[in-house]
Amino acid sequence: MARTPAPGTRERILGVASRLFYDHGVRAVGMNRIITEAGTGKNLLYQHFPAKSDLVAAYLEGARERRAEAARRVLEDAGDDPREQLVAMVAEVATTVRHPRFRGCAFRNYLAEFPEDSGEPGSDDGTAPAAVAHAQLAETRAAIAERVARLDVADPDRLVEQLWLIVDGLYLQAAYRDRLDDRLDPAADAAVDLARRLVGA
Repeated sequence: MARTPAPGTRERILGVASRLFYDHGVRAVGMNRIITEAGTGKNLLYQHFPAKSDLVAAYLEGARERRAEAARRVLEDAGDDPREQLVAMVAEVATTVRHPRFRGCAFRNYLAEFPEDSGEPGSDDGTAPAAVAHAQLAETRAAIAERVARLDVADPDRLVEQLWLIVDGLYLQAAYRDRLDDRLDPAADAAVDLARRLVGA
């Protein structure tokens, strides 16, 4: 007879897996390590997450929820001006990448680690890891495009691309730079200043 999972078992497994996946990469972390560190039996883990891809997708969904909440807060604080909202979005990323434990964007990290996982619409039910990662990046870019569309600029597509390159650059730089690199703060500040100039805020 299958054991009934204790309350919080799923959250404990997911918390341990999320930490390990983020710190070490998805490919490097096996299910046995997660079982050991979560202190749960193999059967209980597979009861909640039948395959590793289910656990990875749940990890990315959790990261997606946290990013959505962070974006909601900064946009709320920025008021109704789309220029200020765009600057706030870049500034929030600049703040995020300065965190001592920051190891890159979870979604970009996954897609770089598994380039063969296309996450194409229709290839699965939309909950596979690559589908979650692609959806997050598409939604973030769409949020930028939505605000740029409210500005009176000659080439909105170009402005979206410029702002997206700033965001990508912030994530990329912080992923490989030493946390003690004292040039990281000025680089993040420069990104925010550039965004402000581009949108005319």
